[in-house]
Amino acid sequence: MVTKMEGYVPKAERKKILLMCDDIRTHSGIGTIARELVLSTCHHFNWVNLGAAISHPEHGKRLDLSQDTSTTAGIEDASVTLYPFDGYGNADVVRQIMNLEQPDAIFLITDPRYWTWLFQIENEIRRKVPIIYLNIWDDYPAPMYNKSYYESCDALFGISKQTVNINKLVLGDKVKGKIIEYVPHGLNDEIFYPIDESYEQYEEFTTFKNNLFDGKKYEFVTLFNSRNIRRKQIPDTIWAYKQFIDKLTPEEAHKCALVLHTQKVDPNGTDLPAVIEALCGDDPKYHIIFSEQKLTPHQMSWLYNCADVQIQLTSNEGWGLSLTEAMLCGKPIIANVTGGMQDQMRFENEKGLWIDFDDQFPSNHTGVYKKCGPWAFPVFPTSRSIVGSPPTPYIWDDRCEASDAANQIYNVWSLSPERRKEIGLLARQWATGDEACFTSKKMGEKIITYVNQLFTSWTPRKHYELIKVDTRESKQVPHNLIY
Repeated sequence: MVTKMEGYVPKAERKKILLMCDDIRTHSGIGTIARELVLSTCHHFNWVNLGAAISHPEHGKRLDLSQDTSTTAGIEDASVTLYPFDGYGNADVVRQIMNLEQPDAIFLITDPRYWTWLFQIENEIRRKVPIIYLNIWDDYPAPMYNKSYYESCDALFGISKQTVNINKLVLGDKVKGKIIEYVPHGLNDEIFYPIDESYEQYEEFTTFKNNLFDGKKYEFVTLFNSRNIRRKQIPDTIWAYKQFIDKLTPEEAHKCALVLHTQKVDPNGTDLPAVIEALCGDDPKYHIIFSEQKLTPHQMSWLYNCADVQIQLTSNEGWGLSLTEAMLCGKPIIANVTGGMQDQMRFENEKGLWIDFDDQFPSNHTGVYKKCGPWAFPVFPTSRSIVGSPPTPYIWDDRCEASDAANQIYNVWSLSPERRKEIGLLARQWATGDEACFTSKKMGEKIITYVNQLFTSWTPRKHYELIKVDTRESKQVPHNLIY
């Protein structure tokens, strides 16, 4: 065991943080990131997780995960407590946990609408401890309806560059005194990495691959990995793949496959077998394979290593973890240019620098900049419409053309296997480096730095605050809508 790793703080001297999000044992996107966050910082902070799940089977229990966490993280004295809960909690249970555990801060992850009840008691909470929010927003226009939520936090860590800009634009002059920093998702690069014949479990990997492809040998595999929900645009992905295959000779098409790691049918999405039947019929040249079983993180790494490219055409995507996982496994990516997915493509400006956003240039989805990392094959949206709901009245829906995506699949296919491997390794090199910081370790280092900065500068809220209101505050978005 290693106890004196960089930043190590003895257990009794650590700050304790109440982490409110999915149960860190789950394999949801939020659960995965929360788990990596805890594992990469448990040598510096003690953690209490109010862990959400739908109809949680262990609701009401108090579980000690310290030993398991210590073993996984490679230290001797982690302190991690889990309170499983149906849903994301309520004011009473938070008060109870705060009285029992005496945390030094509250750390939130996921959509702010899940925390409305907590933001309503923020003055009560922030008289005792600060509120930290690892937050994301999928698209513009800047959500002015989120302003009160952002104001209720002392530190806002934006998962994407777009989110950091949104936090600043929405807060306006209320940004003063808050810590706002870029903390992109980080994953375990010792689980997600390129596999070759020197891999210890190469035989098991080969068996997995044979089972996935039913013993067939494919020379080019396109992978989609995400939920079957509307905004993921899986029918467009299928349509794009069909158009790609239609460009090939029968012999070339026979060597290609599309793997859909998702549910075949989901009420939040659609009936994918019906889509395939409608678009492709029973033509044997279209090899579309479903992978529905739940996989461990190691098996997910095997899945990426079975493919040649990962595709994600989501019309609203805050980040896109499957792209990060694929890049860490040394695979190129095809993605719609929207939200946090554009971060992972590393578009660069006239000076060769990784682009940033402001009120004049809030997103690159209009294609202002085209040059990107060689591992990225961007698909620029051709339609931008405003959709919404009463809680979220407006948000852009960035839709790309399936034919444009088909062209990018073709472009990746046209590369030699050696070139695909080369650009995939460049993706991993950049993702694990100091500019991108898409690894668990680097994410943890950022969290430690910025949370410590917060603890040093934070002052408790006063019991009340007098606010002079002369006119109704404008909620017009403070950035260009056409650029």
